[in-house]
Amino acid sequence: MSRTRIKICGLTREADVDAAVEAGADAIGLVFYAPSPRAVTVARAAELVRRLPPFVTPVGLFVNADEATIDAALQALPQLLLQFHGDETPEQCARWARPYLRAARMAEGFDLLDFAHRFSSAQAVLLDAFVDGYGGGGKVFDWSLLPPSVPSPVVLSGGLSAANVIDGVRKVRPCAVDVSSGVEVAKGLKDADKMRQFCDAVREADRLIAAPARA
Repeated sequence: MSRTRIKICGLTREADVDAAVEAGADAIGLVFYAPSPRAVTVARAAELVRRLPPFVTPVGLFVNADEATIDAALQALPQLLLQFHGDETPEQCARWARPYLRAARMAEGFDLLDFAHRFSSAQAVLLDAFVDGYGGGGKVFDWSLLPPSVPSPVVLSGGLSAANVIDGVRKVRPCAVDVSSGVEVAKGLKDADKMRQFCDAVREADRLIAAPARA
């Protein structure tokens, strides 16, 4: 079994980037959405990304951004993986011919299978809670809303923490998990111990899933 990848989103400080990498994060999320308390400028993001070692991926989160904003981020950070969290169409997401994640706002009645089909060019569909505005708001959505199978790889997000991520990984079997508020002491300010505990919990979930196969 391949291990569950880990993305820690909403980083704003050098110390938090270093601690996320040390904890075992595979990717860090940088928010390019000005209304967010976790937002960073392109220049600030470039400073943070320079601290990343090889094989840790920077992910840029955009919400209904104009083309100039995304172009500027890609010029400064050519290794950036795109994440679209607004009302972007499949054509808008694919415009840059770059790997991207597409966020799905999970709620009762939402047709995830149709959504995944329409965004079949996405590297993965990121499952987040539906709240007013954009982003999951630190809320966990009802995992029972998920269909038995989804044609795209999924990233589980929405209110995750060390306390519930083992259950989430075992039930959903995502290719990756995405955490933000669940490893914070305040919005945009991460806690090194919480990041380590979260990453350790994901590894434990992988171990538990793999254990029956080894028995």
